[in-house]
Amino acid sequence: MTAVTAHPALSPARGLLAALLCLLTLLAGQGAAQTGAGQPGGPTLTPAQEQRAVAIQKNLRCPLCDTGESIADSRSDISVKMRESVREQIAAGRTDGDIYVFFAQRYGNFVLLDPPRSGQGLLLWGAPLLALALGGAVLWSFLRRAPRHVPAGPADEPFDPFLEQVRRDTRAGTDTRAPGDPTDGGPA
Repeated sequence: MTAVTAHPALSPARGLLAALLCLLTLLAGQGAAQTGAGQPGGPTLTPAQEQRAVAIQKNLRCPLCDTGESIADSRSDISVKMRESVREQIAAGRTDGDIYVFFAQRYGNFVLLDPPRSGQGLLLWGAPLLALALGGAVLWSFLRRAPRHVPAGPADEPFDPFLEQVRRDTRAGTDTRAPGDPTDGGPA
């Protein structure tokens, strides 16, 4: 048997070439993953179409995730397939509304993070406004029944027997003091 040996001068060059080839392959794989071109079955999209796809993916809920995260953030298998479907439909020229209708028919309105403003979705949008209007009406009726002015003088004050006794005592005390009384403030 004969052993095949590499020429000593070519061995470092071959290693450098292999490392450079691996680096280029890695960078090409990352670029394809970011644009979606490297996804299996995923069409190549223009930057404008890619932005549309990301926006739609952020408005669709993952049907399996308990936290209600969008398919753009989810790592579940169904979310990956839904992202691929969004990309395919955008490449086919479908509108955003058509894509939302497609997923709503397949998974129900639950999959839409921005529910429609019709039917039962209208209740979701109208309930907070209705609660705000009812709260405002209750506050208005409460403020309407509250007293409209603050008492300005003794005639407007409610009767307080203790206050009346103090007033009588202070009036009586000023009228009945003797001239040499030490409470008078004069010479003792």
